[in-house]
Amino acid sequence: MQGVGKPIIVLDFGAQYSKLIARRVREAKVFSLILPYNVPLDELMAHDPAGLIFSGGPASVHADGAPLPDPGVFELGLPILGICYGVQLFAQMLGGKVERPSVREYGIAHIEHNDTTGLLEGVSARTQVWMSHGDAISQVPEGFRVIAKTDNCPYAAIADPAARRYGVQFHPEVVHTPEGTQIISNFVHTICGCEARWDMGSFVDRAIESVRDEVGAGRVVCGLSGGVDSSVVAMLIHRAIGDRLTCVFVNNGLLRKGEPELVQQVFRDNFHIDLRYVDAQERFLTALAGVSEPEQKRKIIGNLFIDVFEEEAHELGHVDFLAQGTLYPDVIESVSATGGPSVTIKSHHNVGGLPEHMKLALLEPLRELFKDEVRALGTELGLPDDIVMRHPFPGPGLGVRCVGEVTKERLDTLREADAIFIDEIKAAGLYGDIWQALVCLLPVRSVGVQGDERTYEEVCSLRAVTSEDAMTADWFRFPPEVLQRTANRICNEVKHINRVLYDITSKPPGTIEWE
Repeated sequence: MQGVGKPIIVLDFGAQYSKLIARRVREAKVFSLILPYNVPLDELMAHDPAGLIFSGGPASVHADGAPLPDPGVFELGLPILGICYGVQLFAQMLGGKVERPSVREYGIAHIEHNDTTGLLEGVSARTQVWMSHGDAISQVPEGFRVIAKTDNCPYAAIADPAARRYGVQFHPEVVHTPEGTQIISNFVHTICGCEARWDMGSFVDRAIESVRDEVGAGRVVCGLSGGVDSSVVAMLIHRAIGDRLTCVFVNNGLLRKGEPELVQQVFRDNFHIDLRYVDAQERFLTALAGVSEPEQKRKIIGNLFIDVFEEEAHELGHVDFLAQGTLYPDVIESVSATGGPSVTIKSHHNVGGLPEHMKLALLEPLRELFKDEVRALGTELGLPDDIVMRHPFPGPGLGVRCVGEVTKERLDTLREADAIFIDEIKAAGLYGDIWQALVCLLPVRSVGVQGDERTYEEVCSLRAVTSEDAMTADWFRFPPEVLQRTANRICNEVKHINRVLYDITSKPPGTIEWE
């Protein structure tokens, strides 16, 4: 991206943490991009990088078909940091040796160092790190020296300062390496010479200028859901082109309590954006009648949204661009160490499936941002915290939280229970500690006693998780009294629910949403 200085390129060797590496670089206020390990050198250099980071990965450097970069990458004169598989890779390619030791390292370890190369500057002489490897370096290449070790790993970090090549066997990008951000900052600032120029304040002006250049005198339509991504897109584009943006908000009957009113109040009344409100609740409920299978529900909701959106866009007359809240994780091509395709866990609802005959060019001003950066951008643009900091919400909405058949009565029940859960989380001051909180209405009935009478009503499950990017998630440890208050209120205030559960499944093996 122009105006932010030279980027750091992360070469992805199939690591589950590649996105996290890129995030950590950006947290050091340096722009970063992820490219596949086998990217052609001319394409790599077209980005004019300041340095390279080789990610980890699940493969062994000795395995047939192990992912290898173009050997010419070492002739580019760029600083390189290898992480886990990444350091084993260039140790092997540059004449060192990698073997499988008798003792492997997984989990927390402690390195000791007395480094003078700059990579570990400011890092405690003995510090905790996170290891996850079977292979390990047994002989460093010519020109390298050891700069850190653990009890089981004599080559925990190596360096060739003259060639500006560095490697760590541990993972500095994960939270289990508390001083890992310092190591990454040392690499990008001290070794690569990058300036701290990447922040949302400077991004706003560049993004507005970019939107104006791309749109020219054209008109833009944006599907506004009320979620963080589409809201920030709408605000950014409106700042750039004013009333040549029209937002379409489709009420599909699957929204959270008070959401239609909130979206209209914020965007139409406060920011004076041209907002078209479409009440399509009956159409969606009719289409979903009798449908229980999750993937079928997602497809019905997604396809019908496209139909409704297309009809509304047609009513607008001539439109040139479709704005979408595509984020950087959505556009990174995941690399498999085996070369196989990734598995589709769930289909995702996106306006990107609009029919080709609409001939709208895509406008995706957030496609270089991570989720936390989008939130920072929203704050910079003046959006209220009610929108900027709200938890993610699935495109199919409550349709995939109403497990089993979707009816108006069940949706109303779920809406009320969900509102109570969020209300109690906020009252406890815990909303900002949670990545996503939700209520699922289950296709189960249970016997209860309410007001001395036997009831046979529905069951709901509360779910709250912590996460950094939704790729993995852990269940949130609530104080028991918060769950107790929530359960009491739901059973007392919401008709048709007499039992409340709490889901303590992490991702994996579960997903964040039930469907």
